[in-house]
Amino acid sequence: MRKVQFTETVLRDANQSLIATRMPYAAFEPILETMDKAGFYSVECWGGATFDSCMRYLNEDPWERLRNIKAKMPNTKLQMLLRGQNLLGYKHYPDDVVRKFVERSVANGIDIIRIFDALNDIRNIEVAVDETLKNGAIASAAISYTTSPVHTLEKYAELCAEMKEMGVQSICIKDMAGVMSPKESYDLVSAIKDKVDLPVILHTHCTTGLAFMTCLKAVEAGCDVLDTAISTFSGGTSQPATETLAYALRQLGYEVELDDAVLKQVNDHFKKYWEKTLADGLMDPKVMKTDTQALNYKIPGGMLSNLISQLKAQNAIEKLDEVLLETPRVREDLGYPPLVTPMSQMVGVQAATNVLLGERYKSIGKEVKAYLRGEYGRAPGPINEELQKKVLGDDKPLEGRYADTLEPLFEKTKAELGAKARSDEDVLSYISFPQVAEKFFEERDKVDSRTLRYTIERID
Repeated sequence: MRKVQFTETVLRDANQSLIATRMPYAAFEPILETMDKAGFYSVECWGGATFDSCMRYLNEDPWERLRNIKAKMPNTKLQMLLRGQNLLGYKHYPDDVVRKFVERSVANGIDIIRIFDALNDIRNIEVAVDETLKNGAIASAAISYTTSPVHTLEKYAELCAEMKEMGVQSICIKDMAGVMSPKESYDLVSAIKDKVDLPVILHTHCTTGLAFMTCLKAVEAGCDVLDTAISTFSGGTSQPATETLAYALRQLGYEVELDDAVLKQVNDHFKKYWEKTLADGLMDPKVMKTDTQALNYKIPGGMLSNLISQLKAQNAIEKLDEVLLETPRVREDLGYPPLVTPMSQMVGVQAATNVLLGERYKSIGKEVKAYLRGEYGRAPGPINEELQKKVLGDDKPLEGRYADTLEPLFEKTKAELGAKARSDEDVLSYISFPQVAEKFFEERDKVDSRTLRYTIERID
């Protein structure tokens, strides 16, 4: 009887997908010790958009949040999502910053770092993988899954072989748009298992309605771990339900070590918070819909929401269908990049710009220009030569790794911040999101000042 394990996503991707990562620590703190007894392979609780949102919207220190979760969950592996050389931001950082960020993440409580690159350019994950291994954590490399004429089973399998050579301990298939079909999951897991002897993890979303079937076929092909969300925070643009898949897999004869009684307690807790999000208007009903458009356009739910919002702001929502048709054309011009952060934003904005201006590439975004210069890495397929020439002229795109051109930044920034930064973690927060972090530091100082004044008055 083969064992299938589960990574619970409610503390990160589930709430990121459904309520834009607005879940404060106080909302889940009372249930953490119970979650620690559930029998999860890991709990994804950090990385992705949580870092930015903690400071920007919740007035929380993301590093303190991580330490608090670790203190309450000593028996469960804590997991984070890292965008390779982009860390948690949208641009490439120098190697010294990447290494320091990984080192401090592990020191503050992370056990597994899932590392991916938007273009599947393996050069952009090597430093993060190396530092993760040096610090004794588990390096899990992720494939940004997409379909295109240049994305084949053979290429994905070869990518996994290169990742194994790098020393990663597991491979994750990251289906960010929920577009992977049951057949595609079976075929891809089989191809990976034939190529490398490593645990395979599947991460998908329910956006298109395929996720449960896709997970079952992946397990049938040998998948070892599934990313799922406790049922209250499952479905829609989130992951499939933990309890449902555990139930189904047991009936199919697989070994599942999750404690159902504990899962019920966990779900009961989050059900109360779910009701609060509805009352507060934090939960948009649209995120709970099945959206099969993604199967046609390969557009993740979050990217579609951004396109709609951008067009509404321009009073041009009637242009949505044109933008949806233009999006795959732009993607083809750029060499078929997977539509995951930051590529999804870049492709979507450029498609909308092309339609709104009535002329293709009349205006080209600075990020797209940087991409065409090779600053984001190697494109999966051939780039439109006319477009590249329009941006580069007679210059050649960068052939090497862009991070090799960047000067060390950590110690320089630490010196510049001086007393504003109380720790190396503060320096990393500032490097990642300068304006957001600076505002957070100021608010924190005000709170600390008021607390100190109140304490002194009481003593007097």
